[in-house]
Amino acid sequence: MQSQEKDSLIVARIFPNENVFEQLKIVCSKHSIKAGIVLSGIGQLGSVELGFFKEKGNYANQKFGAPLEVLGISGIISKKENDFDFHLHISLSDEQKNAFGGHFISGVVSVTLELVVLKTEIKITRQTEEETGLAGLFL
Repeated sequence: MQSQEKDSLIVARIFPNENVFEQLKIVCSKHSIKAGIVLSGIGQLGSVELGFFKEKGNYANQKFGAPLEVLGISGIISKKENDFDFHLHISLSDEQKNAFGGHFISGVVSVTLELVVLKTEIKITRQTEEETGLAGLFL
């Protein structure tokens, strides 16, 4: 992984066989991110897990093993005690150009993953909401 920051804008590249979320944690630590917005993400993943929220306590997760093109990644990064909380969604396409996406749970880079993150000083926290069971965004 490599990354660089200027004026609160961080550009990062994650290399083949690197775990996306492990490397994103390193980026967040390196650049002292307390909260951020993932503005863009493109590349290719060799394996990925997506989720779809069905109802309280019920996520439909699915793993994919074939290389998939990353059409876009967006979402919010926040601090959670001594760790980071990533709420990211991803759009992907297969070799036949079929597009799909969902909640980005995990992934390993196949060729490259290029990300742009905007660091912000806005205090963002997540709290589990009783009604939905989701960790909602609170400012």
